[in-house]
Amino acid sequence: MGAIHLRMASREPAWDLFRSFLAVMREGSLSAAARSLGMTQPSLGRHIRELESALGVDLFSRVPHGLLPADAALELLPHAEAMASAAASVRRAASASRDTLQGVVRITASEVIGVEVLPPMLAGFRRAHPRIVIELSTTNRTENLLRRDADIAVRSAVPQQDALVARHVADIPIGLYGHADYFAVAGRPRRVADIASHALIGYDEEKPYIRALRPADVPYAREHFALRTDNDLAALASIRAGFGIGFCQVPLARRNGLVRLFPKTLEVPLRLWVVMHEDQRRSRRVRAVYDHLVEGLTTYGASGNA
Repeated sequence: MGAIHLRMASREPAWDLFRSFLAVMREGSLSAAARSLGMTQPSLGRHIRELESALGVDLFSRVPHGLLPADAALELLPHAEAMASAAASVRRAASASRDTLQGVVRITASEVIGVEVLPPMLAGFRRAHPRIVIELSTTNRTENLLRRDADIAVRSAVPQQDALVARHVADIPIGLYGHADYFAVAGRPRRVADIASHALIGYDEEKPYIRALRPADVPYAREHFALRTDNDLAALASIRAGFGIGFCQVPLARRNGLVRLFPKTLEVPLRLWVVMHEDQRRSRRVRAVYDHLVEGLTTYGASGNA
């Protein structure tokens, strides 16, 4: 924030101004941002002008369909997001004292784990602990537990930071699946090489973790795919709908009645960890959620190997 810091006025901008700035960055216009915050558009516009005045920079320029962020706004964005995470962490910490089983606990997990796997576990937890409010963030982006973006994370890689407590809960098998309706029309491939002639469902952009998981000598690369998506939920929905063949967690596939191909030769493990900041061990409500997820995900992982 070099340029902004050098121009900053002596008074510190209030958090509300940065909150309004973040809303505009996320929504793209004053009107949409005002609606998301429950404010009037003139009030929100005044916040932006006050922030620009305090920082000594122009943050936006007007375009026909909204506001275009200036370079200063893009430079400011990650710092404002860090402030928002800190403010949310303070609210969660203040929602209950550490020695009570009430308050807010924020969990972050990948899209598939957060949407398809955790809800049944959280429903059981809710029945046992109705005074604990769960915030569930489903994203494939790794949220920063050191910065307290979340209280607990379910991750597919062990964290390297010493301040984080991690429990390895499962090695979830991932196999190649299709729906019975698809095979009724297209037939089942007899050999692994035959899948190249089928409607394959896969990624649009091959990320490093995908490259590490992709089985060698299998015709499963971008040029083979009939449907490309980087949204794991869309890929899973497409397999369920009978679009074609794709990779899926074995427990999820069993739950959905999908048909597995080549179980003895095509299987890759998804290692799963439940992680929290070491300071959270002193919070009864966070520890209660953590222990519940460890138990539930351990059982879920074991069901894939049964």
